[in-house]
Amino acid sequence: METMFDTLLQLPLFQGLAQEDFTCILEKVKLHFTKHKPGELLLQKDSSCHELVFILKGEVASSTLSADASYSFTEYFPAPYLIEPYSMFGMNTSYASTHRANTEVHTVSISKAFVMKELFSYEIFRLNYMNMVSNRAQMLHNRLWKVAGNDLEARISHFILSHVERPSGKKVLKIKMEDLAQIVNETRAGISKALNNMQDRGLIELHRGEIVIPDAENLILA
Repeated sequence: METMFDTLLQLPLFQGLAQEDFTCILEKVKLHFTKHKPGELLLQKDSSCHELVFILKGEVASSTLSADASYSFTEYFPAPYLIEPYSMFGMNTSYASTHRANTEVHTVSISKAFVMKELFSYEIFRLNYMNMVSNRAQMLHNRLWKVAGNDLEARISHFILSHVERPSGKKVLKIKMEDLAQIVNETRAGISKALNNMQDRGLIELHRGEIVIPDAENLILA
């Protein structure tokens, strides 16, 4: 049976860390374990990121609102998962998204002070952290230069994929048809036809005021 110790070692920042080092860390750090009910708020957008929050069990729904509040995008992340490690440092040290428990969720958090004082003294932890932040920066840079294509369905897919943190799993885009039409420079009728075609192909599911993407990887392969 998998122990809490095993689960913690699966977390991205601790992978590759020697077991004796990890045991030493656990002896020093004050870990805050919390259980959250489905729908419960974990972290609010614009609140200060002063700790690393690890998801040990369950699934988290992370929602981001556009700058003009015309649409929102939600991704679902199963454990093990680390919430916004890139928000701890930089010009803005607040969370970019709102995170809620989609199922019962178990979390453990470690303070920023301990991360800086103790964890950064371990080379493998520093490398894991730098790789995580660098990979995300490179992904976002590459996304800026990717060509959307002329086909309307390809432009819609490009718009959806430009917002994903992970290129797989379920996503939900809440947006009005006319707003999506304006974004991809198309008529509302054209958008409606394209979305229905995509639904017929099993790429998306249309609901009132929202587009559900069962698996974003299918949009990449389409």
